[in-house]
Amino acid sequence: MANVLLTTRCNRSCPYCFAKSEMSATPARNLISWENLIYIADFLKFSGQRHISLLGGEPTLHPDCVDFILYLLERDFDVAVFTNGMLSPARLEEFASHLTDVPVEQLTFVCNLNDPVQTPASKKETQRVHRFLSVLGPWTSAGFNIYRPDFTLDFLFDLINRHGMKRQLRLGVAHPVPGSPGGSIHPDEMAHIVQRLCSHRPQFDSFRVKPGLDCGFPICKFSDEQLGWLHRFRGAVHFGCGPAFDISPDMSVYYCFPLSNFQRKSLFEFDSVEQIDSHFARIRSLLKAEVAGIYSECDGCMHQEEGVCGGGGLCQVLNRFTGEASVRLTEIEHELSRHRQPV
Repeated sequence: MANVLLTTRCNRSCPYCFAKSEMSATPARNLISWENLIYIADFLKFSGQRHISLLGGEPTLHPDCVDFILYLLERDFDVAVFTNGMLSPARLEEFASHLTDVPVEQLTFVCNLNDPVQTPASKKETQRVHRFLSVLGPWTSAGFNIYRPDFTLDFLFDLINRHGMKRQLRLGVAHPVPGSPGGSIHPDEMAHIVQRLCSHRPQFDSFRVKPGLDCGFPICKFSDEQLGWLHRFRGAVHFGCGPAFDISPDMSVYYCFPLSNFQRKSLFEFDSVEQIDSHFARIRSLLKAEVAGIYSECDGCMHQEEGVCGGGGLCQVLNRFTGEASVRLTEIEHELSRHRQPV
């Protein structure tokens, strides 16, 4: 799955943001061009892809965001827009005028929602999010990033029910940028995170909201009973780690936001999505040969060897090297370069 950054600008500052390095490494008004977007659409079509995700920064800040969405829909893509919902009144009116007749199966907004108690926002920001949901609720899925162990999901079920949102909830854990301090869930906290998440099972069941787990959750922290509940409610649950590669406005491509500065390449170096997948799969394989996963028990784990679990997020795996000698990452990158095959 390709994630396309329309802009590196954002109008919100979340305490857990793992995209800050990408946001700060590029000009404040870095916007993707029509030329590059069309190239990406052609590239994905050639590769047989039908789904595209639009990210930022905050993608709705791009002046051509609505036109981009309409163009991609016209080319028969299923489009997902990852947004914080903080649209200006004028931009929300534009979205309402042009997108509310699109089938909900073809267009989805994934609205990243923060707990108003744990992550307070200004009254203006809160009002904008609620206006967004009141207009585009039926096209919108809720998203929530877990960045502290004492999280709660109660407010999300209220919003989903009140605004007639899609009955699914994307759940992610805040990941580290390797070598950078703070702002993420430590592997030692994962068992508690899973228990707290599953404590909301009665609400998931009563509101008929499907929990969707983003990458980084290790299967070993779920009991068989909890896995059975997830499977019955959602079907097969994936415990892997990407790549859902990201394409920046300057046409750089990388494994994911937390790894945006690791083995970064240009999209123009590839001829297909399959080549990109092979490139990043090779990186993942070489890293996992060094450290199997986020726990020592990952080495030799049956679930990882059979591809059922990815051993936690790759950024968490890479982050384990930072506590060792400073040359370790350099050595690994050299090894990756030595094994690099022509694309």
